[in-house]
Amino acid sequence: MARKKPEEEHENHERWLVSYADFITLLFAFFVVMYAISSVNEGKYRVLSDSISAAFRNIPGSSVGAMVQVNPSAPMPVTIPFKKPQVANLKTDPQREKNRELLRNKAKEITQALAPLVEQGQVRITEGALGITVEINASVLFDSGEARLQPAAARALTAVGQILATTDFPITVEGHTDNVPISSLLYPSNWELSGARAASVVRLFIENGVDPRRLTAVGYADQRPVADNATPEGRQRNRRVAITMESRTPDTPVEVALPE
Repeated sequence: MARKKPEEEHENHERWLVSYADFITLLFAFFVVMYAISSVNEGKYRVLSDSISAAFRNIPGSSVGAMVQVNPSAPMPVTIPFKKPQVANLKTDPQREKNRELLRNKAKEITQALAPLVEQGQVRITEGALGITVEINASVLFDSGEARLQPAAARALTAVGQILATTDFPITVEGHTDNVPISSLLYPSNWELSGARAASVVRLFIENGVDPRRLTAVGYADQRPVADNATPEGRQRNRRVAITMESRTPDTPVEVALPE
């Protein structure tokens, strides 16, 4: 008896659908998980937001959110008041205004006493925060490299000293030079020269009745120029003596209360 020929097994051409379906299922599960992680509970978020706002605003609680207390038994912070120092109103201070008016009157008298030098452009009178300053070109006061006043300059400054003697303001005399170096037996540098010139003017003022306790002589050498030292005109402008009548009045000290 002949054997029956076995039937050939039917080939399934749709097996890929199983893998595809598994892949789609996993992808759907992945997106569901991602959405669950990214979604925010609006109610919990609003409670947390209100609690943080109330804590920073020092509000005990809010009707919308919940109250957050780190340590209910901890003492409440105490605000320590800091007293601001009292600053005098410079614009409305009658004493300061009176002093400035007096300074302006003295400046007019000095301008009249130095009228010839003012007309020649050798004198400049300015008003600043400290007071009124009279700048005199050093070429009309001293010989080059010297600190002894010329006779004509001494006569002009004598009139200025007599005007200053009638006031009570502090007076500062500054000596300035250009940047050309100097080296002599009396003045090894411009520092000594500028200081000696300021001292000569101060000495003349004392001889004409100005209280020495009100006077200060300062030498700045070439460290505070008012013009460019690169030109002859600028160097001539920088060689000067500045006389400042200070309008400062003693301030009333105010104690500042510091937190303990």
